[in-house]
Amino acid sequence: MSDVQDYNSSLSDAAQSRKYETFSYLPPLSKESIRAQIQYIVDKGWNPGIEHTEPENAVSNYWYMWKLPLFGETNVDTILAEVEACHKAHPKNHVRLLGFDNFAQSAGAAMVLYRGTSV
Repeated sequence: MSDVQDYNSSLSDAAQSRKYETFSYLPPLSKESIRAQIQYIVDKGWNPGIEHTEPENAVSNYWYMWKLPLFGETNVDTILAEVEACHKAHPKNHVRLLGFDNFAQSAGAAMVLYRGTSV
């Protein structure tokens, strides 16, 4: 087990060191990968939702909702535009995208697309 990587996390650098959702443990997603993940959410019939929060509050279960979930939205460009609008309005906050599964009544997907900066 000596090749297992240690993911350092610290309170002094919560914005960059903390891991959120599965993709945080992988290299940053490219624009093409983000599009593919959004297309996956759409193909599953899940409703995209966008949330944001300050880096120091990201460990709590409560993130601010950006507008309402995009019920029935199937256009990837429209979803990306809303993610960008949220990031532009809150440039210091983490921004994540969720895929809400109506059948399971849970989030089927969740990924942080923008990492904020600590104050």
